[in-house]
Order: sequence, then C-alpha cells, then structure tokens
Amino acid sequence: MAVFCNQATIRYGATVRQSNIACGEIVESVRMTKTALIGTYDSGSVLTYIVNVTNDGETPLSNLTFTDDLGEYEDGNVAYTPLTYVEGSLKVFADGTEMPAPVVTGENGLTAEGIDVPANGSAALIYAARVNEYAPLGADGEGEAETIVNTASLTGIGIAQAVTATATVSANVTPDLTIAKSVCPSTVTENSRVTYTFVIANTGSETAEEDGVVLTDTFNPVLTDLSVSLNGQMLAEGTGYTYDETTGEFATAEGVITVPGAVYTQDEATGVWSTEPGTVTLTISGYLGALTPNPEPPIEKNAKK
Repeated sequence: MAVFCNQATIRYGATVRQSNIACGEIVESVRMTKTALIGTYDSGSVLTYIVNVTNDGETPLSNLTFTDDLGEYEDGNVAYTPLTYVEGSLKVFADGTEMPAPVVTGENGLTAEGIDVPANGSAALIYAARVNEYAPLGADGEGEAETIVNTASLTGIGIAQAVTATATVSANVTPDLTIAKSVCPSTVTENSRVTYTFVIANTGSETAEEDGVVLTDTFNPVLTDLSVSLNGQMLAEGTGYTYDETTGEFATAEGVITVPGAVYTQDEATGVWSTEPGTVTLTISGYLGALTPNPEPPIEKNAKK
C-alpha cells in the first residue's frame, strides 16, 4: 500500500497561489504469502515451500519474474546460501491448473521467469530446497535455535513495487540418537568370553537426559558372568542394569545414561558447518552359552529418541 500526494500552483502576473495538498492511496492488487511445510530442519533436510500469489486486479499479469534468495546471509562480509534448490521441483498452478514449467535458474538463489497470474485470480508456486553445508545448526549463543529466513520476490509489468514474502524455519535442537553395536572377537568358540560395545551418538544440540534413555538387548547366545561399564565406569546389576540369564534380556536402568548434545562449528575460511556428535559408550562382556535357534535374524535399525 502506497500513499501519494501532490500540490498545484497557479500564476497570474506576479501573483502565485498554491492549492491545498491532495493525497491518495494506492491499494496493491497483488499479494503474496509464503509457507514452509515443515518448520524445523536438520543437516541435509529437504524443505518444501508453498508461495501463493493473489491478483485482485482486472488485468492479468504475465511474464513475471519470481526469485527466492534461499536464505542468503552474510558472515564477515561474505555471503552464504544455506539452501540449494532441488532441480526440477518447481510446479506452478494458475487458479488450480498446472501451468507449463517456467525457465528456472538455481545458482545462489532461485529465479523463475514467465510466471502468469490471472485477473481476479491466483497462482501457487511449490518447490523444494535442500539444507546444505552453509546452514547454521543447533542453538545460537543465547540458547535459541538457529534459523533460516528466506525471502521470495515477484516483479514485472503491472507490479509497481516488488511484492515480497518470507518464511522462517528453525534448526532442530531436540536430541537425535543413533546406536552402533559391535562384537569382539567376531569369531569365538563356545564358552569363551565375548565383548559387545555400544556407541550411542547424539547429533541434536540438546542433551538426551538420563531419565529418558534406556538401552535394551536380548543376547543369543545368552551371556553369563556379565561385566557392564559405561564410559569406563562399572555398573552394578540392579542399580545400573537388569539382566535375565535365562532369556538373555538386558536393559540399562532409568537414570543411568545421559548423552551430551552435539557441538556445531563453522569454518571461518569456508563457512561450512560441521557436527561433532555427543557420545557415550556402553561395554558388556560375558561368557557365551549355547546358541538358541533363531530362523529369522533381527532387523537392524537405528534407535532415535
């Protein structure tokens, strides 16, 4: 919305008179909104954006130019773009009907040529962008989640001033746990001692608190004479873990495992962000019993909390 004002002058000989100042207001006929389908991101996440353009005017708008800065920000007078346009993802709809694909370039931002918006109608642009290595991760110095703020713009004949809209997504700071398990030695005779090692990693910035992390396993063959340690500290049965030598079922006690949050750093020279996960290591050793037939091997999966 823009306000305009002007004043007239009349001259008659040496006499000059000025009129009052008349003001008016231009009501923009084109409006635009932008929404991210998911409000949080992790490294490598693919974000989907929806941009809605409304034309309240009586004249259709043709061959407009749409741009998105893909979250470009400056750090030390160097510009970084934390999102990468997913090639071929842009879809354009006019009053609900899919239109031919526009000409798109995606280097250091997204530019699409040839966007049309019907009179008294609307257009929608839907596209995807991938979070890249320049995206800030975790929380800032004040403990707030880092964000990516990207701005879209629409320009062309029939639009007096560029129409813009922004969308903000926040870095996921909740704990994100994975677990890796190994056995040593991998070849062992029956009734020999074997050691299982579990490495739990947290790529989220928040600590996985001890009251919410429990590791379970069912050993086959069943282990006897168990020895359990967490980060090198021995755990006692009952207070640190529970174990059933009949079934091989093992579980750490609640309140035992705490997994620290990850540490995120940005390379001052390249601007690339890296993640150092927080980790803890659980070690379980014991003597092997007899192998119980198990025709279906367990399905490997990552544990997330």
